[in-house]
Amino acid sequence: MASYGRRNVERTNYWPGFVDALSSLLLVIMFLLSLFVLAQFFLGQEILGKDTALSRLNSQIAELTELLQLERANADELETTIASLSATLSGTEAERDSLRAQMSGVGGGLADKDAQIAGLTAELNAQQEISSEAAAQVALLNQQLAALRTQIGALEQALEASENRDTESRTRIADLGRRLNLALAQRVQDLSRYRSDFFGRLREILADRSDVRVVGDRFVFQSEVLFNAGQANISPEGSEEIAKLGEALLQLEQEIPPEINWVLRIDGHTDRRPIATSQFPSNWELSAARAISVAKYLVEQGVSPNRLVAAGFGEFTPIDPGDSEEAYRRNRRIEFKLTEG
Repeated sequence: MASYGRRNVERTNYWPGFVDALSSLLLVIMFLLSLFVLAQFFLGQEILGKDTALSRLNSQIAELTELLQLERANADELETTIASLSATLSGTEAERDSLRAQMSGVGGGLADKDAQIAGLTAELNAQQEISSEAAAQVALLNQQLAALRTQIGALEQALEASENRDTESRTRIADLGRRLNLALAQRVQDLSRYRSDFFGRLREILADRSDVRVVGDRFVFQSEVLFNAGQANISPEGSEEIAKLGEALLQLEQEIPPEINWVLRIDGHTDRRPIATSQFPSNWELSAARAISVAKYLVEQGVSPNRLVAAGFGEFTPIDPGDSEEAYRRNRRIEFKLTEG
């Protein structure tokens, strides 16, 4: 007894220093988490702004592309018109030359050719007027074509500038997405660390229970620890064990930052032997009712309901495929898994 008293005294002497160190560590962690939350907020705002700018740039590019196509179509039509008018002008000039040749031949004829000469002269004057109008139209169309080519060049430059801005925006968004993925991965790592701490506490609390074990990433309670055969009401002994679990969960709620979304999933399982009672027509109803009973009891202990998920799996996910009584006992279980919400 004297030796035990001395050990208690020594442990009490070291405890204040340990508490101070732990408090300092918690303050540093809270400060870092606050910085992380602010960084996430500003990062989300920047991503939202970049998405809006990218949408606006895509709309401008689409409008410029449509305008460019329209202007090119107009230019093609003008070139076709110019070609047609040039052909008409060439034909008119040929006819004028022919008429002049006819007039020169008629000049040495008789007096009865005067009327024919007058008619040819009038026709020549008309053709010359047509040629002048065609030449004016060709000049005007050439000016319009030059203006269209200038507009097309400006549109191509604007389109190239928009594409460059779009490329820069995509590069920035890709970088922001990479940073966001890193942040999300950090959250997953944080949740994994808290899960390890939670399981470590449960191992210490339930160290004396051989019928409670860790399987992979979950704690497994044999149903006999919590429930009587064929029942979904937690037994008095089971209430004590769930109360221990509730204490660990309450500590976990205080430690995990609110921006980390997590839940404790409660899975009910039965063996393959069928049950058919008025209260539980099948093993599904029994397994679900047991999971819900555990969730309700944890809520009574102060655990937040939005951090709990109850599910019933019936006999369909056994961990032992055998038909022995030991296999049936292992398959009748309640599993607890800390996972993302």
